[in-house]
Amino acid sequence: MGLRYDLDPTPIVGARVAVLGYGAQGHAHALNLRDSGADVVIGLPPAARRRPDALQASFEVLPAREAVRGAAVVAMMVPDEAMAQVYGEIEPDLAPGAALVFAHGFALHYRVIVPRADLDAVLVAPNGQGQTVRSAFVAGGGVPGAVSAFQDATGRAMDFALAYAAGIGCGRAGVLDATVQRETEADLFCEQAVLCGGVTQLVKTGFEVLVEAGFPPELAYFGCLHELKLVVDLLHAGGLSGMHAGISNTAEFGDRRVGPLFQRLPMREAMQEILARVQSGAFARDWLQEATAGAPTLLAERAAEREHPIETVGAMLRDRMRVGRSAESNP
Repeated sequence: MGLRYDLDPTPIVGARVAVLGYGAQGHAHALNLRDSGADVVIGLPPAARRRPDALQASFEVLPAREAVRGAAVVAMMVPDEAMAQVYGEIEPDLAPGAALVFAHGFALHYRVIVPRADLDAVLVAPNGQGQTVRSAFVAGGGVPGAVSAFQDATGRAMDFALAYAAGIGCGRAGVLDATVQRETEADLFCEQAVLCGGVTQLVKTGFEVLVEAGFPPELAYFGCLHELKLVVDLLHAGGLSGMHAGISNTAEFGDRRVGPLFQRLPMREAMQEILARVQSGAFARDWLQEATAGAPTLLAERAAEREHPIETVGAMLRDRMRVGRSAESNP
């Protein structure tokens, strides 16, 4: 398994594509597909909030049932909770053999909708927000993505999935073959455990622990939330090792010491213990003792981290994404 760049956009060029929805992903897909040569129409209700935006971008905007008539590809860019209603409205007007495209596998995996037997249903899931999908495309690059042929009624479902991925720019960064089940479950887990749920609880709890201990809320805000972007940028660019190389030795030593606390204690208790060790001077004594001895534990942990699977796969993926961008800019 690896990233694929061998994407043929031909099936999407000149094809009639109905993009249902013009939100974060919808607007980016519509604009990128049109720039890639597809004949794009937007499906929106007459009173939709984003209708003026689509019209201003010079798209033909029609009610969903009218938009899908005669379309070879129908991009379902509506919220997960609206999928069943929208699909129920458009199904009678879908052409036999049309391809339904989903940017997330939720509706397919949990059978929110069951595509008609004569339709292709494919997943093309960019690993990025809609604004990034668009801005990267305009800059000549793209974001990586996952593709899958969930239902192959025509025998050409994967061809359309790869062509669509090429059309929105994912082929420039590389696409990964992934089943709808894997994409959906991984996406939901990562949102809840790390990217959204985990991070927001970490930030809020850290802020609360500092404020409850008498620190100014402004200081707690800057330390727990504002500076988070600086660390995330380092992680994005160079993985865990790259992040650790970009911070102080003191910060790195502290980072590596608190891991076991978060594994054995509830988050708030772990943070209270961390603060207590900082305020008592225990952390400073531990770090100075480690540094005086030549930092043997820190150096060993750095070496071990470089062998962690997240570091080896991360280095490979970042390398391939750079290769994809370079190939696009230097044909």
